[in-house]
Amino acid sequence: MMFTRTARLLLRPGWPEDWVELFRVINDEGIVCNLASAPWPYTPESAREFASRPQDPMYPSFFLTLPSQDGSRLIGSCGLGEFEGKAELGYWIAREYWGQGFATEAARAVIEIAAIIGHTQLLCSHFADNPASGRVIEKLGFQKQGAEMRYSAGRGDASQSINYSMTLDRHLNLRAA
Repeated sequence: MMFTRTARLLLRPGWPEDWVELFRVINDEGIVCNLASAPWPYTPESAREFASRPQDPMYPSFFLTLPSQDGSRLIGSCGLGEFEGKAELGYWIAREYWGQGFATEAARAVIEIAAIIGHTQLLCSHFADNPASGRVIEKLGFQKQGAEMRYSAGRGDASQSINYSMTLDRHLNLRAA
């Protein structure tokens, strides 16, 4: 199990007991429709399954938590998945935390981890009608590769996806960027 800290966040694996909080923060059609594999409607069973998934050491996934004096609250997720035989970065942030730089901060940490564990290239994409995610991806240094139709379980259909890639250097320190 991997954990990492950023300036404001603790990135940690999900635990089965996280499902209630996960369900509370992701059960938003505006979030789920921008994800490839999360179903809509998002159900408590979906949250239980996601929170209980085993971790693959080559494709770690993290819950993003925001520590405070009152404890730590779940605000999203960021991690690596496998897409067409390559590592793909994915993330989502709870609506109340949009526009505060949390996606960029968490993704930089996950990109650094990807390089450390041996990935040499990362993919990332966003649906064309989600330009805010495109701005995050470009800010991270990904290069646009084109567009294609991609299925979204949340939408129940394929939508135009803008695709990006990044070549990783094991010695790259993205937190300094």
